[in-house]
Amino acid sequence: MTEPQKPCCRAEKDWIAKAIRRIRADMTRSADTHLVRLPLSRRIGAEVYFKDESTHPTGSLKHRLARSLFLYAICNGWVGPDTPVVEASSGSTAVSEAYFARLLGLKFIAVMPRTTSPSKVDLIRFHGGDCHFVDRPEEVYAAAAALAAETRGHYMDQFTYAERATDWRGNNNIAESIFEQMRAEDHPVPDWIVCGAGTGGTSATIGRYIRYNALATRVCLADPESSIFHQHLTDRSKTSTTCRSTIEGIGRGRLEPSFIPEQIDRWVPVKDADSIAAARWLSLRLGRRVGGSTGTNLIAVAELAAEMQASGTHGAIVTLLCDSGERYGETYFDDGWIAGKGFDLAPATARLDRVFGPA
Repeated sequence: MTEPQKPCCRAEKDWIAKAIRRIRADMTRSADTHLVRLPLSRRIGAEVYFKDESTHPTGSLKHRLARSLFLYAICNGWVGPDTPVVEASSGSTAVSEAYFARLLGLKFIAVMPRTTSPSKVDLIRFHGGDCHFVDRPEEVYAAAAALAAETRGHYMDQFTYAERATDWRGNNNIAESIFEQMRAEDHPVPDWIVCGAGTGGTSATIGRYIRYNALATRVCLADPESSIFHQHLTDRSKTSTTCRSTIEGIGRGRLEPSFIPEQIDRWVPVKDADSIAAARWLSLRLGRRVGGSTGTNLIAVAELAAEMQASGTHGAIVTLLCDSGERYGETYFDDGWIAGKGFDLAPATARLDRVFGPA
């Protein structure tokens, strides 16, 4: 975190007011994201909805997080008119933070592993950000903090501040938006909301909002098989592991400070091959590509839907369409890449057909 700044002069206060106004204007321009109902070929007892976060200006759920982090840092006095912003991220968060930094005329540097795909690097640079590379993924945290100190900048630290930067009581956060959009549906209070965790900020916001409003909805975590989050939920003494998941944006090797386990009612570990199979299956069903983390969510949704069907329960399940699959043309949607990883997509594809019906 940046050292406390000196008291604001008039020019700095004017910049703060202008910066917040620009961020709010961006939020107004982008309005809200769509709630997409999954077309089903037969009745299964559960209506399934996807909160489509790919329609944000930077194309992912992380647009919300980046906006909240910037507002939080500015209002705390950590970011001013000349503050370089540094983040440990090689993915969608870095893309979105680069966007907001450019909106405010600030320098942005993303700290990432050297193995980060060229397409992600290009996206960060497209939005005006710079990239600082490290040799091993676990080095990004310390390297980002050191770079912020060196440049007299601010380390945004999404993994610590995600759960507190967002106003979980409302203010059009993702949870409030979901429940507002569900009001006219047959089952306005969903039985489940399914989401993954990268920082843990989204699951914390949704869980807190549900409790604050005394809603009956439960939160299910969809987590890559090698991620620490579901392992910690099973055994609270476990706080780190070796996470080798190929699913970008979710799953971590260490228990992040923003992950609040008490907000999770259930968890479903998901194999990478199943996540990718589900992303491809859903892409065909919707007529457009979705990312791998959306596939992870869908596998958990299928498990819950099958249970609802077996018990004769009727209700709704809402999950997140986290980002567009167009970013993953060289991986999840490349047959050669799939074969090189040794992934068998057939079992999960067949199960989705059994639960939801074929296209």
